[in-house]
Amino acid sequence: MPFIKPALAASAAVIALCASPAAAQEQPIAFTGATIHTMGTDSGLGTIQGGTLVIQNGRIVAVGGAETAIPAGADVRDATGMVVMPGIVDTHSHIGEVSGADSSAAIQPDVRALDAINVRDSSIARARSGGVTTANVMPGSGHLMGGQTFYMHLRDGYNIRDLAFLDDDGDMMGGMKMANGTNPIRENPAFPSTRARSAAMVRSHFVEAQEYCAGERSPRDIGMEAMCEILSGERLVHFHSHRTDDIMTAIRLRDEFGFRMLLQHGIESGQVAREIAAAGVPVSAILVDSPGGKLEAANADITTAAQLEAAGVFISLHSDDNVIDSRLMFRHAGIAVRGGMSHDGALRALTINGAVQLGLEDRVGSLEPGKYADFLILTGDPLSVYTDIEETWVLGELLFDRDNPDHLVHATGGFGAGNPQMNTHVLEGEARMQEAAR
Repeated sequence: MPFIKPALAASAAVIALCASPAAAQEQPIAFTGATIHTMGTDSGLGTIQGGTLVIQNGRIVAVGGAETAIPAGADVRDATGMVVMPGIVDTHSHIGEVSGADSSAAIQPDVRALDAINVRDSSIARARSGGVTTANVMPGSGHLMGGQTFYMHLRDGYNIRDLAFLDDDGDMMGGMKMANGTNPIRENPAFPSTRARSAAMVRSHFVEAQEYCAGERSPRDIGMEAMCEILSGERLVHFHSHRTDDIMTAIRLRDEFGFRMLLQHGIESGQVAREIAAAGVPVSAILVDSPGGKLEAANADITTAAQLEAAGVFISLHSDDNVIDSRLMFRHAGIAVRGGMSHDGALRALTINGAVQLGLEDRVGSLEPGKYADFLILTGDPLSVYTDIEETWVLGELLFDRDNPDHLVHATGGFGAGNPQMNTHVLEGEARMQEAAR
């Protein structure tokens, strides 16, 4: 039975309701008859056949089997034959035209990604069309410390705070980007020229931060304030590292200074999976099936996720958009399964595991009552190449609808698709070329 969507025009009242996201959220919506991958944590929920999902006011109200109570007056949508699952949590992305530190220094903890994100950039809508509803948006890896990351909620918004996850103090949440290996090595005298010097510069900065944080913290240093958050465990370090020797250096630094760390990329992490597991370090992994660009990625292996899973490492999968296009995250997880990872493990690595790694598991990553209504509706098995994402919902709002031509361009178009500025630029370029050819 096909997925039945509500009529677009039944009455003036219905039209008014559809035109107002706030009103639509006030009315409960129930999706029935679906296969629901809850990715549940505390509730013990797993996969429900013929399940029901009820949302209201941007939150999940109920999830369960066919017997699940549906509130009176709810908009009931028959999702028989469809698959419902949580939105993807991308633990490493560069959407939103983000930038970070500059060439003035190798360590810049005061730089914030949130100050350099264009919330109107089409890459955000493109990521939603691929099922991404939460993303850790990061500066690049060309610095030992490239700046503060931004935990983005891919909801509808007009400024950076609209898309932010806020902590208990109302501050926008994020981690800190660090990197080692060849990326931060440069001829610039402000940067290291060897791996040994890279580690030495990081150690020196952490020692300096320990002294600052233990003292009167005067005069105020906003970079050191961020370092204090790292040392206290408030701010998670996202450590870009590929080679086994660089991975072990990152772990040594973590052990020496006691900061919380999420290992990013870990191209060769499968080779030291037992050591990573013993250290209790989680991994945000990428499996590049067509290695290129740098020698550090030459040993990319589609079995890496399976090796980490077998060793007991807590793993998520990420896009590093656009190394892997955000629209291809399910393909990415499918490659992990092809390499030996479990099907359930791959789905969890796309959803709840990433939420836990970012400290957002009480809000996103699984379909459980009280959590944000961030979910996807798919036409079949999420890891099948024949499956399409039909809808992406964020905070109970339908923000990607495959039946909407304006949305579909984000799912199927090329670079810059759906970006009026990009399209204008391309058209102007074509016009100049045509004029020059006359």
